Amino acid sequence: MTIQNSFLYKGIAVCLFPAMLFSCEGNLKEVKAMEKDFLEPQSKVYDLNLFYTDSGAVKANLRSPEMLDYSNREFPFREFPQGIELDFFEQDSSKNTISSDYAIQYLETGLIDLRDHVKIVTSDSTILTGPQLYWDQKREWLFTDYSYNLQLSNGARNQGEGFDADQKFTTFNSRSNTGIQYIQE
Repeated sequence: MTIQNSFLYKGIAVCLFPAMLFSCEGNLKEVKAMEKDFLEPQSKVYDLNLFYTDSGAVKANLRSPEMLDYSNREFPFREFPQGIELDFFEQDSSKNTISSDYAIQYLETGLIDLRDHVKIVTSDSTILTGPQLYWDQKREWLFTDYSYNLQLSNGARNQGEGFDADQKFTTFNSRSNTGIQYIQE
């Protein structure tokens, strides 16, 4: 009797083992599909031309050939792999422009990482260029540890390594720089 039970248990194990293997295969495919979906952006936008208005007035215009939205991530962000051009309009309709060949906007922190040929042109013709720039939207602050070139509207020029400034450039702290400054007496 025990020999028959032994064969019975072995037979059941032999039948159930392949069934368990095949049942896991379907779940594994589903898990891989879910993982792939998580790695992919939630949405893709091509030829983006976005206007931000407040009380009927245009405040900003964002243009980009491509935007990848990863807001489904634990740390959500939007990626602009082909760069951005962003215009800000002040109350008097003057325009400030930011452009770069690549950008990432981190949604929770309000930080924007601009990379590759970053250029800012303000309404008073101040021009800032550099390879990378961070923009803290919440604090309205710009900073970088990389090299930069700054040309002010009065003709003064400044180049250096690393700076931080408010987004209107009324406060500008350079870590090391050289340049030509014009000082009124």
